[in-house]
Amino acid sequence: MTTPDHQSPASQPPVPTAKDRIYRSPMALVGGVLLLVVVGWLGFDALFQGHGRTPWLALAAMILIVPLVIAFTLRPAVFAGEARLRVRNPFRVISLPWGQVAALRSGFSNEVVAKSGGKYQLWAIPVSLRARKKAEMRKSRAAAEAARGGEPTRRSFGFGTVGGFGAPGGAGLKSGPTRADTDQVMDELRELLDRHGEAQPAQGEVAVRWAYEVIAPALAGAVLLLILLVTG
Repeated sequence: MTTPDHQSPASQPPVPTAKDRIYRSPMALVGGVLLLVVVGWLGFDALFQGHGRTPWLALAAMILIVPLVIAFTLRPAVFAGEARLRVRNPFRVISLPWGQVAALRSGFSNEVVAKSGGKYQLWAIPVSLRARKKAEMRKSRAAAEAARGGEPTRRSFGFGTVGGFGAPGGAGLKSGPTRADTDQVMDELRELLDRHGEAQPAQGEVAVRWAYEVIAPALAGAVLLLILLVTG
């Protein structure tokens, strides 16, 4: 029995595609976890130690607050792949094939603009005006050093600028990137748009899905809290 020297295209394993790049806000994640700890601590204390209507009010408030905290802190993320950009915002998930993306804009907020005219804010990539100002100062100092024929001083503090971390008191302005972190992320997304915008797999329609898993419990908690307050 002989063994074939090659496999047919149908029998060959599929070529693995690159994984999506995931962008999230580190400070939002930290803040969300801390808020959930505080809400859980106060809420469960009221549930088990409160009297009269207090446990019911605490329960309704937790049903309302916890989904909202998760929606605005832990949930937002941006997934960028070869075929599409998927934006997970607090109450919606927007899937945009690169072929439908008209532009990626940065101002006081970062947003993606679809060719249909729709604009969607990138909650997971917040703009830090403080980080942007620091980056501009580094750029100006580096340009001044280059004009004098010198090399800019390099310092290492063990912190980047992600989420607003950095050396205290403006130290380290002579080193580090000359673009704010979120601006660098937007540059990466623009590169993906330029690279894949015309590709066949990146064509399709924009899809928007409402996050009912967040909206429904928050509305239930709000209704229950309103009933308790009105009937109290």
